[in-house]
Amino acid sequence: MKFLRKLLLPFSLIYLLVTAVRNFLYDKGYFKSYSFDVPVIAIGNLSTGGTGKTPQTEYLIRLLSDNYRVATLSRGYKRKSKGFVLGSTTSDANILGDEPFQFYQKFPQIRVAVDADRKNGIEELLSLSPKPQIILLDDAYQHRRVKAGLYILLTAYGDIYADDFLLPAGNLREGRIGADRAEAIIVTKCPPQLSENMKASIIKKLSPKISQKVYFTCIEYDNAVYSDVHQIDSEEVKKTPKVLVAGIAKPKPFFEHLQQQGDELLAYPDHHDFTETELAYLERQSIERIIITTEKDYVRLRGKLSVNRLFYLPIKSRFLADADKFDKTILDYVGQSTGNR
Repeated sequence: MKFLRKLLLPFSLIYLLVTAVRNFLYDKGYFKSYSFDVPVIAIGNLSTGGTGKTPQTEYLIRLLSDNYRVATLSRGYKRKSKGFVLGSTTSDANILGDEPFQFYQKFPQIRVAVDADRKNGIEELLSLSPKPQIILLDDAYQHRRVKAGLYILLTAYGDIYADDFLLPAGNLREGRIGADRAEAIIVTKCPPQLSENMKASIIKKLSPKISQKVYFTCIEYDNAVYSDVHQIDSEEVKKTPKVLVAGIAKPKPFFEHLQQQGDELLAYPDHHDFTETELAYLERQSIERIIITTEKDYVRLRGKLSVNRLFYLPIKSRFLADADKFDKTILDYVGQSTGNR
């Protein structure tokens, strides 16, 4: 792997040049960035995926939606629709994409929209009545055509951007200097008992600006798995024969949390579109065992497998410390912002 990375490094230098020129043109105003008269928060990463954007976006929805009209805007990766689409009762994962459809199902109090053109998507959302008071841009850190008022940068524990390379030698979409745009940097998927020494070591590697605060979060798993008709608590799940199915970027923690001896593990590519052959295999496996999958996969498998045999495991993002400081940063920005200046 290291040898292959060395071979690809010249191409990464070309990629670095292209992204650096693009960012320079936006920074200097040669390419226009658009601002809007509502608070816009962008959640994203420098890498190609697997940093936990969905649970972090859901954290913000829970924080804000009781007091504000919140809308999420995503690209809708791998959806089969085009242009701007607003979530509705006729929507599914094919129309919105799996993650936005997950937002739509879990948070009926918010607006959920998709549009590859974030500027157009925001304009469409602001034409609604009543219009959103806050817009959360999901996975839009590199979408420079829209200037968000606050940027949240995610990087995964054990795979931080400071240790990575640009595409194609590594997984970074842009150079590490792109981290300077963030107000907050969150190291996600940490061990729950991460030591202060390890936190300090990671912060040193990330080398944040004085104005930037680094936070650490872990994945908190629900104490039960759920189907459309009932749930099974965690102790019972451990004793139940099962097939674990994951079509996410980094499924290892999901498997490790649930796996018991004799369980079957099935890993698919991120945002996987299950074929008829794969669905038939899963249906056969569910005759004597239950199937447990991720929330993101559940919205794609729901209705395609037996409702009594298909379950999902909910997760949340939990701050290891300073959650109140992070919340205050968000609430202060939203409360004080009359636009994105």
